[in-house]
Amino acid sequence: MRIVICGPAHPYRGGIAAYNERLAQQMLQEGDAAAIYTFKLQYPSFLFPGKTQYDHGYAPEGVPITRAINSVNPFNWFTIGLRLRRTRPDLVIMRYWLPFLAPALGFIARLVRSNRHTRVITIFDNVIPHEKRFGDRLLTRFFVKSIDGALVMTKAVKDDLRQFSAEMPCVISPHPLFDNYNVPVSRAEAVVRLKLCPADRFILFFGFIREYKGLDLLLKAMAEQCVRDQGVKLIVAGEFYENEKPYFDLIHEYELADRIIIHSHFISDEEVKYYFSAASLVVQPYRSATQSGVTQVAYYFNKPMVVTNVGGLAEIVPDGRCGYVVEPDPVAIAYAICDFFSGNEDRFTVGIEQQKKLYSWDRLTEAIRSLARDVQRNRQ
Repeated sequence: MRIVICGPAHPYRGGIAAYNERLAQQMLQEGDAAAIYTFKLQYPSFLFPGKTQYDHGYAPEGVPITRAINSVNPFNWFTIGLRLRRTRPDLVIMRYWLPFLAPALGFIARLVRSNRHTRVITIFDNVIPHEKRFGDRLLTRFFVKSIDGALVMTKAVKDDLRQFSAEMPCVISPHPLFDNYNVPVSRAEAVVRLKLCPADRFILFFGFIREYKGLDLLLKAMAEQCVRDQGVKLIVAGEFYENEKPYFDLIHEYELADRIIIHSHFISDEEVKYYFSAASLVVQPYRSATQSGVTQVAYYFNKPMVVTNVGGLAEIVPDGRCGYVVEPDPVAIAYAICDFFSGNEDRFTVGIEQQKKLYSWDRLTEAIRSLARDVQRNRQ
């Protein structure tokens, strides 16, 4: 097939961009003519909470990437929609994670579909965003009516989608393994690179920091006596997307300064392997979630996890087999951490090796092909 992916890619940074690039690589390997249309302008700078939207590394080799879409310029939407309608790709795959993008992507999708050849499907990271705003449902409803089919990564997101469309063809295909972070390094090399004490044991909170991700719950868990008794330290690796002061206030209040290591910058692809190789356990104490790319990075590095029982996290991390599923509560999180470091460090090795086999990129591309066939049948 001739396939165009519309969504973030180089020079934009982040997990969605990495996913799109890896998906395009897989499709090219399988013989499709795949290309990415990324943004000329993704977010106006005043709407972006981080330091920069851009990755200053190299573009992925062999993946055609065109900076084309301006998220706030309707004239651009018209131009891109007409271009795709005229070139008639067999399939356009859009990424949807934020209602802010609904007008641009929805308008483009409607124009493309008007050629009566191109099928338009969407990979939904979220249908309902974590941080809700006025107008979200109206914008999402507009977008959902613009497309032919949906791929979601968890049942929780499918249930959200059904609030907007009961009939749209939809398949569930879990987030594939992030296998583009180079090979793991030894723990000894990782702790030297990160300037950590080799005698210490570490847990890892990874990714950008917002209220819904529950870092405050994890900091309170670190203050529980059973965790103090274990002597473990927490590495927080990621950029603050909100005011950092409340988190440092918690560290001061609970006297955790000597047990929390904060690297508050965007972690480049080259650095990722050091953080996951240094840690014994990855903790995702989210208050709300759909799925998380962090989970798939942890699987790639064979790391057990503590995740909270929200959204689709429990679907991806089987409790007692690949880690712990707990309530989003500091005591419950603390109990799981203490149980792991009380002689259970090797308990999850076999389960992780088996589970990660489910998250291959060829499973994702087969799910996309199946969805495209369903959409085609619906059109006939």
